[in-house]
Amino acid sequence: MNFLAGETRPDHVPGEYLAKWAQDLPKISLHRHLEGSLRLRTLAEIASEYHITLPVYEVEALRPYVQITSDPPNFHNYIGKFSLLRHFYVSQEIIQRIVSEVIADAAQDNVRYMELRFNPVALSRIRNFALSDAVDWVVAAAAKAQETYHCRTCLILQIPREDPVAIAEEIVDIAIAHLGPQVRAIDLAGDEVHHPPQLFAVPFRRAKQAGLHIVGHAGEAMGAESVRNALTYLDAERIGHGIRSIEDPAVLQMLRDRGTTLEVCPTSNFQTGAAPNPPDHPLYDLYHLGIRVTVNTDNPSISATSLSNEYVVSVRDIGLKPGAIYRTLRNAVDAAFIPDDECDWLWDTIYDGLAPYPGAREIFSAPR
Repeated sequence: MNFLAGETRPDHVPGEYLAKWAQDLPKISLHRHLEGSLRLRTLAEIASEYHITLPVYEVEALRPYVQITSDPPNFHNYIGKFSLLRHFYVSQEIIQRIVSEVIADAAQDNVRYMELRFNPVALSRIRNFALSDAVDWVVAAAAKAQETYHCRTCLILQIPREDPVAIAEEIVDIAIAHLGPQVRAIDLAGDEVHHPPQLFAVPFRRAKQAGLHIVGHAGEAMGAESVRNALTYLDAERIGHGIRSIEDPAVLQMLRDRGTTLEVCPTSNFQTGAAPNPPDHPLYDLYHLGIRVTVNTDNPSISATSLSNEYVVSVRDIGLKPGAIYRTLRNAVDAAFIPDDECDWLWDTIYDGLAPYPGAREIFSAPR
């Protein structure tokens, strides 16, 4: 079918065909939060075993408390789902089980490489674990699970904007100590409005000097100015979301000049109200304006999505052609924080996996 060649809109392509195309593609996930990726059944089992108080205990009845269902698009509604989810990190065993299940779920979705970000404070707070212990547990679990499920997984330590800068400094210290095949970067996330990136410039500068990669959430709850600030004060190599950069041509030019990659998460953007209805999602214009965009899930459990589904949404609802998806895969390869000695492996893995799709490898490997 012409659709496979990447140049045809799927207006008359059956939905099941589009879904199979998305499922079968080799994928890279650059923006996925551990705390937003828990299986509902696992939540119920943990609650039963550890006597965690829940509003309900039956899996389907629990869904509206931890997942967007009929909620109106609103950033606070979306973030509010974490208030219950963060009660489940009650032991080393449970934290490592959750990490393993997240990697298993990604592998089942044909994700070949994933960067999983997590907030050490969120994992530690309920039982007052040491932040360094929580990081140790995640690193060990990810290293084991990636071998079991054949989904290479790197880790990004997330710094919460709402906590004191001293916490950021501690997380940077831990990230530097763990820098290696698993831990690759730090990320600033949380309330963009009241906690601007300039507050965290010093620890992020120290992290970059130590060799860590830098990501900053921006351009989601706030406009293009937050993207400019993340680039200016954090020297971010990638921007989490970043879709509201479309509001300022000067910021778009800044992204182009720096070669900065945006980690776009379509379904999450709709649910938080960061993006309007699907045909007006900025992903389409950002791609055609030459911004290096990638497609991601954000919090697949909260959003009831998968990366395959995000590809379907990007093509069917937002209007990208399949060829644009192949190109976003190239963007993801180029922007990945994987160690240098594994870059060729990542390229080959995606390139080889695109073989069944006429023209896909040519689009993927074309010069910028």
